[in-house]
Amino acid sequence: MNIYDIAEKSGVSIATVSRVLNRSPNVSDKTRRRVLAVMQEQGYTPNAFARGLGLRTLHMAAVLCTDVADPFYAQAVSLIEEGLRQREYGSLLICTGGELEGKKQALQQALEKQVDAILLIGSAFRERSDNSHLEQAASQVPVIILNGWVKLKGVYCVLCNEREAMEQNVARLAKTGCRHILYVYDTMTYSGSEKLTGYRRGMQAAGLTPMELCTHEKSMESAYEAVEQSLAGGIVPDGVLVSEDLLAVGAQKALAARGLSLPLIGFNDSILARCATPALTSVDNMLPALCRTGLALLQGLLEGQEQPQKTVLSSRLVERDTFREKG
Repeated sequence: MNIYDIAEKSGVSIATVSRVLNRSPNVSDKTRRRVLAVMQEQGYTPNAFARGLGLRTLHMAAVLCTDVADPFYAQAVSLIEEGLRQREYGSLLICTGGELEGKKQALQQALEKQVDAILLIGSAFRERSDNSHLEQAASQVPVIILNGWVKLKGVYCVLCNEREAMEQNVARLAKTGCRHILYVYDTMTYSGSEKLTGYRRGMQAAGLTPMELCTHEKSMESAYEAVEQSLAGGIVPDGVLVSEDLLAVGAQKALAARGLSLPLIGFNDSILARCATPALTSVDNMLPALCRTGLALLQGLLEGQEQPQKTVLSSRLVERDTFREKG
């Protein structure tokens, strides 16, 4: 049994169960007796989630990412750690790697440390088939996914509308006269799938034929090689969209090596976009806002408040040297 089961059997909300656990006066005697009776009947012992809701707490949250060397993940870790510290929470950072077994082990490790919550950075934590390990963890502590989405009880997601952003990018390039827009991407996480869908929808809406190039690896070198091979094969685009700034830098170098200067838009608005020469126009997927929203959502959960399972933020385009919309 977990707190969700108690709420369901009692016919009340999770927030009401938390108020009963916290001995809040804002619960009627009738409701309190009903909830306590269900707890006694089921032999319920408050678990880590209940501790986080106010019984006793270690004031510690686990922060999981696949690779902290990734600029996007590194910035997210920094923002989350700072936000937790401001709320007088400690943080336990675990780098899981990209394999499912590593993610499962990291979740188990976090639960064994009796953390009060788990924050997952990025959409790589959503598996294509079985996500029961996430659901099992969420039955014990709140689980927050930043920039990812999976519909499971106890899992709360804050994400950017990246599908819409990529669709808008296609429309921007098409408006300037681009007819052969190349899309360079790597893996098919939820985020990657959303961007690819946005690209395809944008191309369809503009009446254009998709030109897709998968690097199969998230590195500047792989993007360079893939674009170079494509150019050598006679495929010459007149505009380029890329799923990640890291790949965009590789694509930019491959184009420059052949003397090509094309409209190019990256994604994530990372430090790489600002450091590239020329500086990359890139989609800002609002990472600071995602982290603030996720932490506020977590705080609400720990205080026994109802929270939405899915919160979606809009992106913005940061224009630099590689593309500017004409007025």
